[in-house]
Formats: sequence, structure tokens, C-alpha cells
Amino acid sequence: MSIDRIVMAFAGTVVLVTVLIAMLTPYTWVLWLTAFVGANMLQAAFTGFCPLAMILKRMGVKPGVAFG
Repeated sequence: MSIDRIVMAFAGTVVLVTVLIAMLTPYTWVLWLTAFVGANMLQAAFTGFCPLAMILKRMGVKPGVAFG
């Protein structure tokens, strides 16, 4: 799996889990984490800066097209 796919899978998982937590529990504050992930994805689309991609690159994960 490339860095790009791992980043997208991680972001998607965080969004789905936090929405599920907000729906099933009274802890709606977790939606702030969803908003943070969305904002990070948006800025990464324009700047190419993604902290998770940088960590994965240091760990030796195969680079993809977006985060090389």
C-alpha cells in the first residue's frame, strides 16, 4: 500500500468512527476531530503538507503520486 492510500484510509476511518461515536453516544465533541481531519485534508490538497504522510515516509512506506 502506498502512502497516499494509507492517508486516505486513515482519514476515512477517523471520520467514520467519530461520526458513529457522535451518533451513538452523547459525546458530540468528537465531531471537532472530524472537522480537523477535513480541514487537514483540504489544506493538504493545496499545499502537499501532510504530517501523517511525513511520518509514513520516514517509516519507509512506498510513496505514492500525491505524497512522494
